[in-house]
Amino acid sequence: MTPEDLKAVLAGYRHAAATYDSDAVTAAMDAVFAPDATIRMCHPFGTLNGAQAFRNACLTPLQAALPDLERRDMIVMAGTTPEGQDWIGCMGSYMGTFLNPFLDIPPTGHLAHMRYHEFFRIEAGRVTEMQAIWDIPELMMLAGAWPMAPQLGAYLNTPAPMTGDGLRVSGDGSAAMARVVDMLTDLCRYPADPDPAVMNLGTHWHPRVNWYGPAGIGTARGIAGFRHWHQIPFLNGMPDRKLDAMGDLMSHWVGEGNYICETGWPNMRLTVTEGGWMGIAPSGTEILMRSLDFWRVEDGLIRENWVLVDLLDVYRQLGVDVLGRMAEFNKARPGGSVTLPDPMVPRG
Repeated sequence: MTPEDLKAVLAGYRHAAATYDSDAVTAAMDAVFAPDATIRMCHPFGTLNGAQAFRNACLTPLQAALPDLERRDMIVMAGTTPEGQDWIGCMGSYMGTFLNPFLDIPPTGHLAHMRYHEFFRIEAGRVTEMQAIWDIPELMMLAGAWPMAPQLGAYLNTPAPMTGDGLRVSGDGSAAMARVVDMLTDLCRYPADPDPAVMNLGTHWHPRVNWYGPAGIGTARGIAGFRHWHQIPFLNGMPDRKLDAMGDLMSHWVGEGNYICETGWPNMRLTVTEGGWMGIAPSGTEILMRSLDFWRVEDGLIRENWVLVDLLDVYRQLGVDVLGRMAEFNKARPGGSVTLPDPMVPRG
């Protein structure tokens, strides 16, 4: 299937979810998801079987929390991996008025946003596998309910590509793929070679690169910002990181036009040692990390990089129940729903 053929498979679901009519979403999902589709969701949802389980466990509670729920795609790309699998990658934000708790995150009564990276494997015209990370910590931060260490990077509602073409991606992605693969190859030369210069960031990254990390890590601007607010703390805490294609680690790569996307479940193996990470004391614990990423290449250099890591699952592997900690953190806070009165009805 061509990239456009693949995108057409998901078009009905994307259209229904954009304004999130429950009946339309159900019909669209039942039409495109295979009955036994494997749904690999971020923590705390886990692996689910079939579209109905995904709706019941994830989408229905999210719509209950944000009754005017919208699914806003900002990047949609598709293609065939080097291994011959067909995948669609979507980046965007769920948005809506936060009126009821979600995963016990207290509502705010205001517009809320939660970034998603969702990948769909297509076989015989149907979704047979989905891998997705929702940036649940982002919603916690909007609610003032994040119970862990403050992030080093900036907090913002992650933007669409600055070129405005994220929904019109097309063309040969081989050059962009080569740039990203070369960049990752150089990154992994360190720390076996202890000279940080071997990572050659200036060769691969645009001087004004925007690195849009997950809530909990945050966003960085430029190579210096990337190093200060993400790379240095990450490598100081987990210098032995190993990437995909090793043992049980596997990534799926798609290149289209100036864009690259990659999904791995998991795709990194690391040990939290040395100085720790994100305020977590070094424990010597080995963890597996799920990271779903998008890159945009401009003039041969990486200009934007959208990264989501299943941070709640990372904390889980280190013995930290973030949602449980959040409940303790917010136990004296009024719970329940937020009701917004009709502004046209006179008060008093």
